[in-house]
Amino acid sequence: MTALARWRRLKEEEEKIAKEIAKKIALIQNPGLGEFKIRDLNDEINKMIRIKYAWEMRIKELGGMDYRKISSRELDKEGKEVASNKGYKYFGAAKDLPGVRQLFEESKELEQMRKTRAELMKNVDADYYGYLDDDDGLLIPLEKEEEKKAIAQAEKYFAEHGAERFQKEFGDDLDEDIYKIQDDSDGEDIDTKESIVVGEDGKQMTIKHVLVSIYWWT
Repeated sequence: MTALARWRRLKEEEEKIAKEIAKKIALIQNPGLGEFKIRDLNDEINKMIRIKYAWEMRIKELGGMDYRKISSRELDKEGKEVASNKGYKYFGAAKDLPGVRQLFEESKELEQMRKTRAELMKNVDADYYGYLDDDDGLLIPLEKEEEKKAIAQAEKYFAEHGAERFQKEFGDDLDEDIYKIQDDSDGEDIDTKESIVVGEDGKQMTIKHVLVSIYWWT
């Protein structure tokens, strides 16, 4: 059997099951059938829906249309999709069976309680991230109190251990004259000439002149 023939056979089976489902859904709308008949019909409809879904998946595997995307959905009286419990759906009068109505009411309550991501993000502002903690005036006094404690603790530690520790780490450098100018001369003798001049205030000053030799190459 070719792929086209298999596809046609599967399509015929899918259409046949869809017609049977439609007949049973129309039949289950009658609440006078009784509770047990309604439950049996609802079970048969769910079983046939699973078979129909299997045929549709096989048709898709053979390259056919994805009927799951275009199939109509079962709606309730308010126009909402039929609620399901782990894939099990209730149709027609089965929605009013004992225990089923409570199931639908609980589902509606959960939908009302469930918030979307956009609704949750409305409450996420600067206050949520703690950027406005200083605006109430409660945090700043507490921070100042902790700052005073930290400063007092640091001063106490330095008074007990600071001087001794400072002497151990920097004691070798304390006696050095930080203003002393290092002698960068290489030990060579420099010819100098001294002259004494008298300043405007009448005091004598000694000026040293460095003799510079200039060499010319020709």
